Amino acid sequence: MYSMKRLILSGVWLMLFGGLSAAPLSAQQPLDGIVALVEEDVILQSELDQAIDMILVELETRGQATPPRNVLEEQVLERLIRTRLQVLRAEATGIRASDADVDRALERMASQNQMSLTQLRRAMEADGLDFDEFRNQIRDEIVADELRRRVGSSIDDVSDTDIEILLASDQFGGQEYRLSQIALAISETATPQEVQEVEAEAEQVLAQLEEGMDFSSAAITYSQAADALEGGDVGWRSLSQMPPVFADAVADLSPGEISDLIRTPNGYIILKVTDVRDPPPVIVKEYRTRHIMVEPNELTSLSEARQRVASLRERIINGEDFADLARRFSTDESSANIGGDLGWAPADGLGPAFEQQVNQLVVGDVEVALSQPFRTQMGWHLLLLEDVREVDRTEEATREQARNILFNRRAEEEVESFLRQMRSEAFVEIRL
Repeated sequence: MYSMKRLILSGVWLMLFGGLSAAPLSAQQPLDGIVALVEEDVILQSELDQAIDMILVELETRGQATPPRNVLEEQVLERLIRTRLQVLRAEATGIRASDADVDRALERMASQNQMSLTQLRRAMEADGLDFDEFRNQIRDEIVADELRRRVGSSIDDVSDTDIEILLASDQFGGQEYRLSQIALAISETATPQEVQEVEAEAEQVLAQLEEGMDFSSAAITYSQAADALEGGDVGWRSLSQMPPVFADAVADLSPGEISDLIRTPNGYIILKVTDVRDPPPVIVKEYRTRHIMVEPNELTSLSEARQRVASLRERIINGEDFADLARRFSTDESSANIGGDLGWAPADGLGPAFEQQVNQLVVGDVEVALSQPFRTQMGWHLLLLEDVREVDRTEEATREQARNILFNRRAEEEVESFLRQMRSEAFVEIRL
């Protein structure tokens, strides 16, 4: 049976923003030296050792070969440096994570492992891990993630013309590719000789892959991308979600095949296609509902509004028409004159309170189709579920996907550029 370290590993190292890692867990142990100075902060040998131990557990879980210790030290330390720099920059710009934010992240992690938060804490402490320190590391990653989100969201919105161009392109839609990558970076100030050295190293890596070296092990050993410690796993991408140079390189590859060297403005990339699939259609469940709202005002208190809604519910149960009562008594001006009709909508399109209610209702007799009175900020409500259907929304989803692809592509480029610049400008002294 896996230990708690193994259970929570993916939640720690792969949480948030596409694989950028959280800072490592640190069990209580004496300080044993500084391995890096990062601006006015430090990274300790104990932090690095704990982070490496976590990666070793993950590699063991995946049945993957373990790279030499010195390779892991370099990769993990660079990741810790980048995370620390993001936290420092975020805090300098006023970004904070509340206790409630941290609690929600921990509850999600516990839920993923089918535990309560209390059980998660006990299991971690049984493995000798300091839960309070773990909370601090999760807080740091939430702060860093918010920094990346703000940087990415600062780009201009995607225009309808951009979407139409992408939809009309040959690369939009079609199959999706599960990709892994090895990235060798070239500094923006690199000399021609330094560029040649990186190219030669990339060619050596490609040669080793062609001779049978495991791609994941090569990524851990050589890649300078943020996903290196995950074996370079990028995840699923359609051709339209990739930069054009990547799409051209993998379009004709089959699962297991590796691309040639790809030159980008930032260095050299090697891609592997690990799997290919056809995207499924987008089938959405929609609900036809009616609604009565009684809003408190100068003449109607909140308590009286609830009593009125409860009385209306009894009248509906006893046979009166919901639509007629909505026209007469609902204070929702947008729906009262049409009998409270909210039309067809997915559950999450109705708002959280309405979604919670509709998920409890069943089409049929009024006793099971009519909600109990419930409250929102607007007042007290009744909801009637009239029908449920499944609709193919592939076309609408495709257009939204195109918008998201263009936005995410620009946001990723903006974030990556920001992180490279931050790293190059920061004071970092490595003492390994």
